[in-house]
Amino acid sequence: MEELEVPNLEELREHKTRKFERRVALTTSVYAMVLAITSLGGNNATKEMLLAQQQASDQWAYYQAKSVKAHQTRSQRVQLELERDLAASASRPSNEAKKRAEAALSQSLEDEKRYQGEEAEIQKTAKEFEQERDRNRTKDAYFDFAAVLLQISIVMASVSILADTPLIFRFSLGLATAGGLLSLNGYLLLARIPFLHGGH
Repeated sequence: MEELEVPNLEELREHKTRKFERRVALTTSVYAMVLAITSLGGNNATKEMLLAQQQASDQWAYYQAKSVKAHQTRSQRVQLELERDLAASASRPSNEAKKRAEAALSQSLEDEKRYQGEEAEIQKTAKEFEQERDRNRTKDAYFDFAAVLLQISIVMASVSILADTPLIFRFSLGLATAGGLLSLNGYLLLARIPFLHGGH
């Protein structure tokens, strides 16, 4: 009769431990990859937010300059209207003086309309930049929280290897899943999570 070989319990435990460690190590590398993608998204969102803020500020400064010019043009128009009316009420106004006053007044009215149109366009552009800034600020919050959850999940996965505790590894999977979903939402903005926006 053949002798039945009984497996060594210590070898079985060691094989099971190595299998668990390999699985955790592989999963942790996936966590790290998602963390890198999240960090890239967060950095880009921050850059875009700052750029949009600068562009919005530039547009508002430009808007103010146009507003000053429009105000000056309105003042000039009022003055020209007064001069025209004075020339018309003079006892013998010259045709040339009347023509010059009318031409200056007409130019002033054209300038005023142009400045008003430019102001509206500049204001629209500034508001678009502010919306872009706000959208990137929103994205940044998701990336920040995602990065924290992914970093914690990497630490928890490492602890699960040291403690040889699958429960801690499952907890790290939950954290990494939440972090991955937040990162995805940072890129796509599919859902709005109110507590991440702090009044924005």
